[in-house]
Amino acid sequence: MAEAPALPLPAGLRARFVDGVNGLRMHLLEAGEPGRPVLLLLHGFPELAYSWRKLMPPLAAAGWHVLAPDQRGYGRSSGFDTAYDTDLQPYGMRNLVRDAVALLDALDIGRAAAVVGHDFGSLVAAWCALLHPERFASVVLMSAPFGGPPAAAAAGSGDLHAALAALPRPRKHYQRHYATREANAEMWHAPQGVHAFLRAYYHMKSADWPGNRPHELPGWQAQALAQMPTYYVMDLDQGMAQTVAPHLPTPEQVAACAWLTEAELAVYAAEFGRTGFQGGLQWYRCSTHPPCVAELQAQAGRRIDVPACFIAGASDWGMFQKPGELQRMRSACTQLCGIHAVPGAGHWVQQEQPQATLRLLQDFLAGST
Repeated sequence: MAEAPALPLPAGLRARFVDGVNGLRMHLLEAGEPGRPVLLLLHGFPELAYSWRKLMPPLAAAGWHVLAPDQRGYGRSSGFDTAYDTDLQPYGMRNLVRDAVALLDALDIGRAAAVVGHDFGSLVAAWCALLHPERFASVVLMSAPFGGPPAAAAAGSGDLHAALAALPRPRKHYQRHYATREANAEMWHAPQGVHAFLRAYYHMKSADWPGNRPHELPGWQAQALAQMPTYYVMDLDQGMAQTVAPHLPTPEQVAACAWLTEAELAVYAAEFGRTGFQGGLQWYRCSTHPPCVAELQAQAGRRIDVPACFIAGASDWGMFQKPGELQRMRSACTQLCGIHAVPGAGHWVQQEQPQATLRLLQDFLAGST
């Protein structure tokens, strides 16, 4: 892996490494002073701790000690194996929760006031709150709802994938693609380059892309899922880099994109250009890896009993990509304090609309801590 250059950070953020975090040397972004109430922010895919840059300084100014790690498999953290042919269990959800708890231990933090997760990080945050309410006093989920532990292995998933492939326009689910050996290389070595690939990917999942008009789907059937954009239900013969390439914004659109400037995008492109994407893709593979699934099934029936809140962009298909999950979340979280859809935001809600997201987050924290 190439040596990482100095990371350009907004004012109010600092970076450091924390050793001994469940076998990791964890790269951490930090704002605010130790000793204050702690907020732990967990990013998703394909992102980094850097994705919280717009929220961390104002949260610190409001009196919080804010921590955002590069999670296992990502960025400048190290101590994990990103080979395709490796033991996947270190990337399983239970171990990702151990990473979060071990980070608190390494920093001598007894309990975080809240764990906040976005995208796949939302699920890690949910499991942190479910498994360790003594360490996480509340939880904020962003973009990916949590419907509770799986009661049993997903039935008929093979039939679903066969049905998607048999549609008049043959399709495949993006998570199935992300589990393939080819997924990392087709993004890392995309013909358009990592920078252009990420620009198109982030754009296509944002409120800037006119194709995002999310709505509830009737069920987990091929024809219903095929209503989603191709970044979720892909054409069968295309990879993700090829899928998003036609939607690369124009130079004029890029110049007008205040929520993700070229300089900010360059940080993501440089990091993923160094590391590739396999570390993050391992998380998707664990979603169907029997030992990892069994660990979650063992928690069937348990619910999140600390105060919880859900925030997503109004233009985010992530709320509906798992039909029924948003409704299941209402019973999976016994103290669900709100479900918020932020106007003018797609999937990257805390970056696209940071002020609105900050207000919702502060209102929740004021009522739950």
